[in-house]
Amino acid sequence: MKKPKSIRQERILTELNQAPSLRVAELARRLDVSTETIRRDLDELTEQGLLNRTYGGAVRSLSTEPSVTERHTLFVAERERIARAAVQILKGAQVLMIGSGSTTVHTARRIAVEMKNITVLTHSFGVATVLAINPTIKVVMLPGDYHATEGATVGAHTVAFLSGFYAEFAILGASGLGPDGPSDALLECGAVYTTMVARSARTLVVADHSKHDRLFPARYAAWSAVGDLVTDQAPAQALRDCLDANAVRLTLA
Repeated sequence: MKKPKSIRQERILTELNQAPSLRVAELARRLDVSTETIRRDLDELTEQGLLNRTYGGAVRSLSTEPSVTERHTLFVAERERIARAAVQILKGAQVLMIGSGSTTVHTARRIAVEMKNITVLTHSFGVATVLAINPTIKVVMLPGDYHATEGATVGAHTVAFLSGFYAEFAILGASGLGPDGPSDALLECGAVYTTMVARSARTLVVADHSKHDRLFPARYAAWSAVGDLVTDQAPAQALRDCLDANAVRLTLA
């Protein structure tokens, strides 16, 4: 069971996703705790790289994202629900491409439990590791330069290798879900995801609600190239309109 501090800090990050910045006093009022407690939380979250402190408050960075190891500690229950829902969409597929990220690792773990006799191409060491519990799943690890904070291979070799394969699904996470499509904080990963989209018959994006209405440098696909989005909360109307206009099937976990 999550500790109250962990739940509170997730709430702080969620609140900061809804507003450009928030004052300490306002956060204390919304979470019904003391300003001293909020300041300690903000200091811890700043040390983790999840936000930036300002005079009297905090802002959530829109251009950076914490390492994949740090992201694994956030929204765990939500990501597990997303993973369960995503696997239902994948039933019957034989060849998958899976991108890096915390939600895709949760999805890969669920794939390992529920699917068999499939081939998975991935550049994520976390994805490959959790798939290894199922001996019927063949994992093809993509070559490339190792990106330590993401735990994945990237670069020209990764992209070139992918170009020799086709898959039924590309399963991808996102740092942000904006009006023009999903985006990622890392340009190098964005290039790999774009190639996975191009080499797959369908694209499935898995992302929790903290990614809604956020923009990052690498938009790796237009919504018109995405078949399914699995998330844990309904998007705001503007984002929902973009999904509807591009016939993206929305699944709420």
